[in-house]
Amino acid sequence: MKNPLVSIVMGSDSDLPVMNAAAEILTLFKIPFELDIVSAHRTPEKMVDFARNAHTRGIKVIIAGAGGAAHLPGMIASLTPLPVIGVPVKSGSNTTEGWDSLLSILQMPGGVPVATVAINGAKNAGILAAQIIGTSDEKILKKVQKYKAELKEEVEKKSHKLKK
Repeated sequence: MKNPLVSIVMGSDSDLPVMNAAAEILTLFKIPFELDIVSAHRTPEKMVDFARNAHTRGIKVIIAGAGGAAHLPGMIASLTPLPVIGVPVKSGSNTTEGWDSLLSILQMPGGVPVATVAINGAKNAGILAAQIIGTSDEKILKKVQKYKAELKEEVEKKSHKLKK
């Protein structure tokens, strides 16, 4: 997209089915974003360049998804002044059910925070990115408020239906 505000990166294309949920939310809120594969282990130079320069390109928030050792979100956070949202991805062949990724992203040293969502929680990462952008963009803030009101209405309708 032209002039993206959010960058969604992942360690591998196998993470794309999970990370698409963030892209869908950003599309819903009409927030321009970019999507790329940036591997902390296979393309470390690309990762360093990306993390150091994202803010100079107008990016406001980075959503980084990774499975396994899940170093990508933390390494990006160590190199960028931008907020980073980490998405632990449960790998298909991973016997730890994504807990290794979750713990890796959660356990950051002091001074290098990564906002962390649930395992495969890219949808919430997209919503959190929208909320962050909404702090300085009234139109996005109103879209987030409308979205949350719709969630409330949906639950109220289900509650009413259940009571019948």
